[in-house]
Amino acid sequence: MRGLVNKLVSRSLSISGKWQNQQLRRLNIHEYQGAELMGKYGVNVPKGVAASSLEEVKKAIQDVFPNESELVVKSQILAGGRGLGTFKSGLKGGVHIVKRDEAEEIAGKMLGQVLVTKQTGPQGKVVSKVYLCEKLSLVNEMYFSIILDRKSAGPLIIACKKGGTSIEDLAEKFPDMIIKVPIDVFAGITDEDAAKVVDGLAPKAADRKDSIEQVKKLYELFRKTDCTMLEINPLAETSTNQLVAADAKLNFDDNAAFRQKEVFAMRDPTQEDPREVAAAKVDLNYIGLDGEIGCMVNGAGLAMATMDIIKLHGGTPANFLDVGGNASEHQVVEAFKILTSDDKVKAILVNIFGGIMKCDVIASGIVNAAKEVALKVPVVVSLEGTNVEQGKRILKESGMKLITADDLDDAAEKAVKALAH
Repeated sequence: MRGLVNKLVSRSLSISGKWQNQQLRRLNIHEYQGAELMGKYGVNVPKGVAASSLEEVKKAIQDVFPNESELVVKSQILAGGRGLGTFKSGLKGGVHIVKRDEAEEIAGKMLGQVLVTKQTGPQGKVVSKVYLCEKLSLVNEMYFSIILDRKSAGPLIIACKKGGTSIEDLAEKFPDMIIKVPIDVFAGITDEDAAKVVDGLAPKAADRKDSIEQVKKLYELFRKTDCTMLEINPLAETSTNQLVAADAKLNFDDNAAFRQKEVFAMRDPTQEDPREVAAAKVDLNYIGLDGEIGCMVNGAGLAMATMDIIKLHGGTPANFLDVGGNASEHQVVEAFKILTSDDKVKAILVNIFGGIMKCDVIASGIVNAAKEVALKVPVVVSLEGTNVEQGKRILKESGMKLITADDLDDAAEKAVKALAH
C-alpha cells in the first residue's frame, strides 16, 4: 500500500512541486483562475476577486466585501509554498489573514514584489496579482486530487480525511488514510465511485448527498477541460456544513489547446521561463536546467543520452533542447539565440544524427546564427548522417572557430574541457 501511495504522490509532486520549474507541457493557471473555473462547474469555492493594483484592491474591498471583518490576501504566482515563502523585501509569508481595513496595506506590500518559495528557486517570482478572499470558518480540512494514472490507464481520485498540509507529509504520517478510486474513462464517474471518495474523506457534518455531487462536479471539470491534474488542499468543511475547495491547483494538457481556447487564454507567460516561452513560439522542445553546457540535439532520446554523457564527463547540461526531425534553418537560428541568451551557458554542444534531419540544414543554421548572435562561448559540433559532408563543408567554409568531434563521447569530453578555457 505504502509503495503504491508513494508512487502516486511522487507523480503528483512531479506536476505540482519543484519540477514545475521545468516545462512539462502542462498549462498551469493561477489560483484565482482555478477558483473561477470551478465555480462555473458548480463547485463550491470561497468568494474572491483578483486585483493587480491598489486601486483595484480598494474597489474590491468596497464592492465585494462591504460587510467582512477579515479577509485573506493571497499572492498569485505559479508556484506552491506561498504561505511559507518570503518576499525579497523582507515580508514573511505570501498569504495573510488580516482585518478588512489592513487588506489594502498588505496587498501593497505584495504587488510588484518578488516572492521566494521552496518551489520558485532563489530567484523567486514577481507577484503581479493578489487574490482577496472571504475568510471562511473551517471545521475540517481534507485532501482531494485527480491525476492521470498510468497503471489504471485513466483518471485516479486520491483522497485523505486529513488535509491542509503537503501530500507527501500526509502519505508519510497517515498512509492508511489515503484512498484511491480509479475511474473508468469510458463509463465516467458513477454514484458508487463518488460515494467511495466521500467515505474516504469522511466529512463530519456536510450532507452526504451534496458531497457526492461535489465530487462528481470536480470530475466533470477534470474531464471536460482536459486536466492532467486537479488538486484541492484543503477541501474544507465549513461551519455551515458545506464542502468548499479552499485552495486548488489545476494543470491542463497542452495537446488540448486547440479545443480548450478559453482555458488556454488564461496562460500567464510572465510566470514562465522566458527561454521556454521563446522556444514554444518556434515549436522547439526546450526545458531549462541549471548547468553550464547548452545542448542542441535532434531527437528526445539522443538529447537525453547527450545530457547523460555530459554528466559522465563531469559537466552539467544547461538545458534539454530537441530540434526534432523537421527543423527549419530558422528554428536552428532561434535555438541558438535561446542557448546564448542564458548567462549560465559557458559552452555549447551540437549533436546531430541526421536521419530525417539533414546535417546541412543544421550547419547553415549554426552559421546564420553566428552572424546574428555574437558567439562568446566555445561551440562543439558532432555531425553524422544525412548530408553530413555538405554540413561539414558549410561549417569549414564559414571560417567559424568550432571544435569538431568524431562522436558523442568525444563531443561531450571536449565540451567539458572547453569550460576550463
